[in-house]
Amino acid sequence: MAGERSSGTQNTLRRSATVSGIGVHSGRPASLTIHPAEAGSGICFQRVSGDDGHDPVRAHYTNVSATDFCTVVGINGSSVATIEHLMATLSALDVDNATIEIDGPEVPVMDGSAGAFLEALDEAGIAALDAPRSFIKVLRPISVRFGEAVAEFRPYDGMRIEIEIDFDNPMVGRQQFAADIDGAVFRREIARARTFGFLADVEQLWERGLALGASLDNAVVIGADRIVNPEGLRFIDECVRHKALDAVGDLALAGAPIRGLYRSYRGGHKLNVMALAALLADQSAWALGGDADAGERHEIAGHEAWETAVIGPEAA
Repeated sequence: MAGERSSGTQNTLRRSATVSGIGVHSGRPASLTIHPAEAGSGICFQRVSGDDGHDPVRAHYTNVSATDFCTVVGINGSSVATIEHLMATLSALDVDNATIEIDGPEVPVMDGSAGAFLEALDEAGIAALDAPRSFIKVLRPISVRFGEAVAEFRPYDGMRIEIEIDFDNPMVGRQQFAADIDGAVFRREIARARTFGFLADVEQLWERGLALGASLDNAVVIGADRIVNPEGLRFIDECVRHKALDAVGDLALAGAPIRGLYRSYRGGHKLNVMALAALLADQSAWALGGDADAGERHEIAGHEAWETAVIGPEAA
């Protein structure tokens, strides 16, 4: 299992872990290594491809540069795409600090779920650091809307997500998933849910230079009246569980663990990041728990750096 960790102190890895695969959108191979990091470092991506000049990119909502079909963080021309499944795994296993070296522009999709990242972190182990852990406590409701999509935060004793999706395709339809999130629930109910897409959209995505690495090996492909994958679904409601996985990963960009209820209807990466930015923009809506000082609060609440330009088309 993941090893020794503490919810009262910050955590990191006991040793490094490496994962390799292809990017679902770029189709390019990539290898990433997750290294232990000191307390207070947060989660930081470092591009290590042959060309020089890549700045480290902190995994923080103020650095989100795109939400089209995946979550991208970037600064000064250096970016890393499709970070949500890895971020969800780090968050669910209480990993606060890690440096992620990656030799490509996109985190590998693996089998379309977080399973490979979970296995890698289990093998590496997790260790407590000698530093207190802070968390963001939601104090009052905050909601956002984008078209028919709605999301909100509400006070709650713990971290809970309630996700609802509603697609015209009868193979998906309307699905709901709700759970209090911890490592055990993530491992059992969410981590293995794969990304999904609709067969009718494939050609359009290819024309836009997207889904170049997608296949039946790393995505659930949904036809008009059937699941194309010969093995079928891992859960009868795998699609909404994957949306829950994405939400956990996007909310991990808050800068500290969230204690509150997050609820969304017809949401995705764009709506998740919008809701997170709205919450942290209103300092009357949340408070920092633990032994954090005012400097940490200012860093977490640096919403002025987040631009609405990240809003774009939404997808599974």
